[in-house]
Amino acid sequence: MLLAAPRGFCAGVEMAIKALAWMVRAFEPPVYCYHEIVHNQIVVRRFEDLGVVFVDDIAEVPAGKPVMLSAHGSAPEVVQAAIATGGFVVDAVCPLVTKVHHEVKVRAGKGYDIVYVGHEGHEEAVGTMAVAPGSIHRVESVEEVRALPQLETPVALLAQTTLSHRDWAAVADATRERFPETWMPGRSDLCFATTNRQTALLEIASRCDAVLVIGSANSSNTRALEKLAVDAGCETVLRINSAEELPTGLSGTVGVTAGASAPEELVRSVIEALDPSEGVEEVRVTDEEEYFPPPRSLRDLLAAIELVGTVGLGADPSKQASVNDRDRPASEVLAELT
Repeated sequence: MLLAAPRGFCAGVEMAIKALAWMVRAFEPPVYCYHEIVHNQIVVRRFEDLGVVFVDDIAEVPAGKPVMLSAHGSAPEVVQAAIATGGFVVDAVCPLVTKVHHEVKVRAGKGYDIVYVGHEGHEEAVGTMAVAPGSIHRVESVEEVRALPQLETPVALLAQTTLSHRDWAAVADATRERFPETWMPGRSDLCFATTNRQTALLEIASRCDAVLVIGSANSSNTRALEKLAVDAGCETVLRINSAEELPTGLSGTVGVTAGASAPEELVRSVIEALDPSEGVEEVRVTDEEEYFPPPRSLRDLLAAIELVGTVGLGADPSKQASVNDRDRPASEVLAELT
């Protein structure tokens, strides 16, 4: 077995999962979350078992109840609607998505038309487009770029953070060819963790008879890994949610990776189930040391609980959680909650 590294949870997912875990500890259930906290069935079900209610409309959150906004980012009106419920609100948006929201706001304010490369209906794309709906054009293919109207204003090119680099590159080239003066940010919008996982997979793909991609079907970066393995010429490529979905009869060299929303426990269970006869070789292309601290509102709440033992808003001081979390993996935090 060849095990790609990096794999699994990225810094943004780590932050979001630990933040929701703290809310579960600090408040009596139910705690509400706007959209799935991350795109992974097992993580979502685990939080549901702990009393988290995932909603697709802020109007479903009762007045005064604590609510978290997912890592994928939310439209400005959703953030305001959450605040208006009167409960404690934590926005767990990934900082990389916040960067794109800021770029959209600034470019739109300067009179740009924005060509945004993103998947139709994806929560990150929906939230980003809502920042400046009158100035943004979503595209997903070279054909859609060619179908854009002739834009007379300056053009900016931005992207959904979880895109495959290959998918992004073709559309970006087509956009720059169509609009030669296109503005792009100095630092790529593509998530470094997504890129790292793709690079690690490509490092092992040519050596594999089969590749297993662990993650949920609604995870954009997981599907990008699956597509990348197919494009690399792997004869057998399977996306699975867990070891329970492993097929029988796998043979030869098997490569394993995991999307950015998949916990490491799923990888361990797949290794255990396959029990490779010649062992496991981890192929690491880079180390990831990025750390995103918990949202400020949550840090302030936890500090208040630790200082005075109780606060309003329904917090339970007997369920304290330390904010010193940098060296604690989110997978470990999840396991403790169960």
